[in-house]
Amino acid sequence: MTFLFTVYLIGCLAALLAGISEQRRHHRHLHSIPTRVVVNGIRGKSSITRLCAGALRGGGLVTVAKTTGSAARFISPDGEEEPVYRKFGLANIVEQIGIVRRAAAFGPDALVIECMAVLPDLQEVNERKLIQSTLCVICNVREDHLTEMGPTLDDVARSLSRSMPIGGVCITAEQDRFHVLSEEAARRSCQLIQVDPDSVTDAEIARFPWITFKENVAIAIAVAELSGIGRRAALDGMVTARPDPGTVAVHSYDAAGRRVDFANVFAANDPASTLMNVELLTARGLIGRPLNIVINCRPDRIERNGQMGELTGRLHPDRIILIGEQTHSARLTVPADLIDRVVDLGGALPFTRLLDELVTDSSGAASLVAVGNIHGQGEILLDRLRALPLAPVLASQPPPSRPAPPAASPTRPTPHRRRSSHHQVSSVAAAFINGSAPSRPSLRGVDQGMGGLVEVDCACRHHSDGPCRIAVPVSSISGPTTQLPVHPAAAGSTRNRKPQSH
Repeated sequence: MTFLFTVYLIGCLAALLAGISEQRRHHRHLHSIPTRVVVNGIRGKSSITRLCAGALRGGGLVTVAKTTGSAARFISPDGEEEPVYRKFGLANIVEQIGIVRRAAAFGPDALVIECMAVLPDLQEVNERKLIQSTLCVICNVREDHLTEMGPTLDDVARSLSRSMPIGGVCITAEQDRFHVLSEEAARRSCQLIQVDPDSVTDAEIARFPWITFKENVAIAIAVAELSGIGRRAALDGMVTARPDPGTVAVHSYDAAGRRVDFANVFAANDPASTLMNVELLTARGLIGRPLNIVINCRPDRIERNGQMGELTGRLHPDRIILIGEQTHSARLTVPADLIDRVVDLGGALPFTRLLDELVTDSSGAASLVAVGNIHGQGEILLDRLRALPLAPVLASQPPPSRPAPPAASPTRPTPHRRRSSHHQVSSVAAAFINGSAPSRPSLRGVDQGMGGLVEVDCACRHHSDGPCRIAVPVSSISGPTTQLPVHPAAAGSTRNRKPQSH
C-alpha cells in the first residue's frame, strides 16, 4: 500500500510540475506578442476578426489571426489560411494554447483571435488565463445562446462582458444594451468605446469586394487607430483580406430554365441579424421580386422557428416556403395577411418539390433567401442548389462593380505568388462579358456577393502544370483581350515572415 501511495504521489507531483511548466511556457509565448485582440459577441465575430487582422496588416504590423465560426481557420501573417485541426472534430478552448504557441513562432506584432467560448465561466477563462487581451471587441448583443447566457438580453450582455480585460480597452458597436456593457466595464476599470457605424461612408463600403456591414468596418478601424494605424492604411488592408466562408453572398443558378438568385442567410440565425442581412441585400439590388423566403425549421429550435415566421411580417415575401421538422411552429406565427403565401414542405421531401414551387406561375428571375438554422434540410438544400448549373452573366443587368484593391503599401513586403501576377482573359470570355458573343463561353458563373467576380479560363502561357482559372471583376473587362491582376480573394501568397523557433 505504501508503494502504491508513493507512486501516486510522485505522479501527482510530476503532473503539477508539468502544468506549471506548460503555464510558464504559454505566458512566455503570450507576452511575446505585444497586441492581443479578442473578438467576442453574437453575430459577425469571424468577419470582424478578419477585418481587424487586415486592418493591422494594412498598417505594416505582422499579424496572425484565428477564427472559429463557419470554418475555424489559422491565418498566417501573409493571409494564408489553414484549417484548425480538432481531434474527433470537437472544439475545446484549450486549443487556444496551441494557437498562441503557433502564432508566437512568427514573431508577430499582433494576434487577433475569436472567442470560442459560449459559457460565461469559460469566456472569463479564455480572457484571464489563455489570451489576456490588450484590446477586446464585443461586436453586438443578440438573441442567441439564451440557454447558456440568458435568459434575457441583459444577461447575454453581462455574460459577454466577462471577456473585458481588467484595466484594458473594449470596443463595441452595440447600442440597445450599451448601458449594461458600460456598467460591466466600470466594474472592471475597462475603458468602453462605442463606435458609430455612420462614420463609415458608402464610398468606403463600396471598396469591399464582398458584402460587409458598416458596424464591422467601424470596429476594425477603431482597433487599428488604437494600434497607431491610420484610417486609410487600415481600409487598404481590410479590402485585400479574404472574406469569411460564412459571409453572406448571392449566387445565381439556372433552375429549370429560370434564373434563381440565392442568398444563404442561415449564418445570421437570429431575427435581428437576419433582417439586417436581407435589407442590405435588397438595398444593394442583389435580391429583388419575386422574393421567396425559405425557413428551415428544427424540432429543437421551436422558439427560433416561430421568430422567423413572425419576421416574414417585416419582409413581406411573395412566398414563404417551410422546410425541415415541426414547420407548424413557424406557420403559426406568420401574420394572417400572409398566411395564403405559405407553402409547407415539411419533412424529408424531394428537392424537386422546392424547385417546382419556384418556377410555378411565373417567369424570369426569382430571389430565394434561406433563413433559420442550417442543419438538417437546410444542408440538403445547399448541397442540391450547388449541383445546379450556374446562370450566365446578364449583359443587361451587370452586377454592381467594385473598385480594384489598391497596391500594397510600401511598408509591407510584396507577397510572392506561385502563379504569374497577371493573367490574360481569353477573347471569347471577354467578348461574352461585353455582350458581343453569340453563345456562352467557359464561364463558371458570377458570385454577386463577391462584387461581380467572374471565374474564367486563363489564356496565359506561364504555367507548365496546365491551364488555370482566375476570378476577375466583370466591370474591369473593357476589350476583347485584357490584362488583369489576380483578385486577392482568388489567389494566395507565401509567408512574409518565417516561423521562429522557441
